[in-house]
Amino acid sequence: MPVRFKGLALVAAIGAVALGTMGPASAQAIQERTIRWGHLNNTDHPVSKGVQKFAEIVAAKSGGKLRVREYPANQLGSEMQQQSALRAGTQEMQSPATTSLVGIVKDYGLIDFPFIVSTPQQADALLDGPLGAALLAKLPEKGLVGLAYWDLGFRNVTNSKRAITKGEDLGGIKIRVIPNPVYLETFKAFNANPVPMSFSELYSALETGTVDGQENPFSVILSNKFFEVQKYLSVTNHTYSTNIILISKKFWDGLSPDEQKILQDAAIEARDYQRKVSREQAAAAIDELKAKGMAVNEIAPAELDRMREKTKPIAEKFSADYDPAIVKLFNSELDRVHALKP
Repeated sequence: MPVRFKGLALVAAIGAVALGTMGPASAQAIQERTIRWGHLNNTDHPVSKGVQKFAEIVAAKSGGKLRVREYPANQLGSEMQQQSALRAGTQEMQSPATTSLVGIVKDYGLIDFPFIVSTPQQADALLDGPLGAALLAKLPEKGLVGLAYWDLGFRNVTNSKRAITKGEDLGGIKIRVIPNPVYLETFKAFNANPVPMSFSELYSALETGTVDGQENPFSVILSNKFFEVQKYLSVTNHTYSTNIILISKKFWDGLSPDEQKILQDAAIEARDYQRKVSREQAAAAIDELKAKGMAVNEIAPAELDRMREKTKPIAEKFSADYDPAIVKLFNSELDRVHALKP
């Protein structure tokens, strides 16, 4: 994994806006605070494990004064509802998928383009480098501060109809997707019938046949027991998803520089732990899903190449709607990370 940026670009991006000058932590600069952190995942998911690690680090660095209280499984509402709460200052932290941010910062849609990276190392380099930093810099004016990017993983298709061995096999399948135009266009390119739907509604929709399938990382498929209502799992790896660690700017601005530094440092430290756990858990999840009865199939490299070519016009179409400077940076960063060796 490349370490040349190691969080420094992230700090630089927000520094002028939010971080201020950092000094050594002192008891006077740290107040008793409870930080409510919400997310949609269950407590056995790697995101939850990352939150727990973050809480441990923050407690240690603050002498127990800063306490993180986790609210998993959409207890505080959907990702978009929680983002609204952060912007209003009524909730402190959240770890949504970046795809849910496109209604606030449109340029985050670039990360959702299909088949842009093929390894975790490429994904980390893209997010921890100048592109990730430039996107973070757009958040404070929207009432949010981004601290780090954590791993959610490559997304893969499950369905109840048939194994997906080539793009054409998606034809006619009703597949739930995140309410995001890039995802809708991606599956329309294969003549599937994409259905935008909140994650909280997904299991029931699969169980009742409202939709035939869905697409998510392995750990999400296992944690949410989709194997109970889905037969086929096809390793498409069509999109890499990341969780962004968000904090309310209203809350952030009320923190001392020492408190801000504790939270920023903890987000980076927990990121490295969370990514490791997430990738280990994803690898183990495949075997467990097979044991649970799912039929798991790989897709031949030549067919993946065909699928990649089929979706290229999507990137061209949506790029025209984004900040030209960000698009230019995105393309140059893709050239850089594609040159990285696994």
